[in-house]
Parts: sequence; structure tokens; C-alpha cells
Amino acid sequence: MALINSSVNIMIPVGYMYKEVCEKPDWLDRETIKDIYSVSGCVSEDFDDWVNEWKHNGYWLFDSPEIMESIAKEKGIDITKMKLFFYKASEQQWDEDELVWEDYKPEESFKTEVKSPKESKLEGFDVVSFFAGTICECSPLSCNHLAESIKTNEHCLFDTFQEAINLISSGKLKGCEPGPYRIFEVYSVLLT
Repeated sequence: MALINSSVNIMIPVGYMYKEVCEKPDWLDRETIKDIYSVSGCVSEDFDDWVNEWKHNGYWLFDSPEIMESIAKEKGIDITKMKLFFYKASEQQWDEDELVWEDYKPEESFKTEVKSPKESKLEGFDVVSFFAGTICECSPLSCNHLAESIKTNEHCLFDTFQEAINLISSGKLKGCEPGPYRIFEVYSVLLT
């Protein structure tokens, strides 16, 4: 059972990402899922090969939508059909090997000044692996088909933080992806 430190409940702003939202793939056997809002880029892909631009923050996301919009304009990428997401993440991550919550920090060599969106809608909670400690890697709900046996909302996310904690506590992440794991709040940004 995962012991919950008080700082696990603290959610910190970590950044933005434009994504090409994928409708529920045929290989994911769960009729109640409409599309995939996972943080990882495995199913709903990120807007570009953005890492090579070196404009991300220390959480390997973007401090503002304008940074991605600038990259898209320079590279001729149409982001008008993409969805903009804003993320907050648990202040601690779950070490699946040691079975403890541990602190993590943004990469210090990148400036991190996340601007909060003016308008956003909480869509749910995701659990994401961070084996390399940099970019968001896999979301086991979609990447490892856990949503076929665990209740999620129509976007393949949990409705509550407690459901994400329950997944971590259940031991069902063993054998999915190498951790550690972070809990994310997933917001869709309402563009004006």
C-alpha cells in the first residue's frame, strides 16, 4: 500500500502542450472511452518534435502557449486542429522499486516560469512514467491498456486524484512501464 505524504497532494503547475487528440483506438477495448487525453505523446501525439527546439522548461513542457505557437509558425505547423492542454503535477513521484514517494525538481538548466491559463477546464487525472526523469513517457491507462480493467472517464483519465492514488497503491503498475510515476491534473485550455 502506498503511504501518502502530505506533499503528494500538492499539485504544482508544470506547463502546456498542444496535442493531436486521438479518438479511441480500436486496440483499446473499452467502449466508454471517446478519446485519449493522456499526458504522454504515445497515443495523442505532441505538436512537433519539440525537444530539438530547446525552448521547453525544466519539466520538459512549455511555460506558455505562445512559445509553441512561435515554433509552429517558424516550422509551418498547423496547430488550429490541435487541443491545448495545461498540466499540474504532484509535488512528489512514486518510486515503484523502493515503494516510496520521493521529491523531484525541474531541470535547473532550463528556465521554468509557468504562466497559468486565463480559462481552463479540469478534464481528469493521469498517472505518467518518468524513467529518464525528463519528458513525460507513458500513461499506463492508455499505453498499457489498464483502462480496459479500470474505470476511467471518456478521455481515458481518472475523475479524481484519489483514483490515481488507488492505482498506485494497487500494485497494478508493476510490469507496466519503469517508473517513477507522477500524478497529473489535465486541463483543457479554453482559447479566447
